[in-house]
Amino acid sequence: MEIEIGFPGGKRVDATYRGFVIRTDQPESAGGEGSAPTPFDLFLASLGTCTGYYVLAFCQKRQIPTEGVSLTLRAVRDEAAHRISRVEVRVRLPHAFPEEYVAACVRAAERCAVKAHLESPPAVSIQAERT
Repeated sequence: MEIEIGFPGGKRVDATYRGFVIRTDQPESAGGEGSAPTPFDLFLASLGTCTGYYVLAFCQKRQIPTEGVSLTLRAVRDEAAHRISRVEVRVRLPHAFPEEYVAACVRAAERCAVKAHLESPPAVSIQAERT
């Protein structure tokens, strides 16, 4: 897997992968235009959408309607450390959701691949090369 990163101007940084361009920008308060989510916003969205995919797949496999099913991700910030200390994901299920599947749906959500990578993170190495 390879993703190309480019700088289209200002504080924007784009990632190109498989023909998709994922745009990021910084908020105006950080010198950007606020024209796109920040990279960290996308990081959190990745966790949320991955978790959502596992909930969706769980429901689809059991033919449980997903109308009224949604997730909310809340990042809790440790102001002293200047970082996120906890991420809370709330899976909202409609009243009609079968009670016998509620705990299993949460277990399915916990299988999110992004979450697994956060729990056992890969090593990240950064090198520079002059071309």
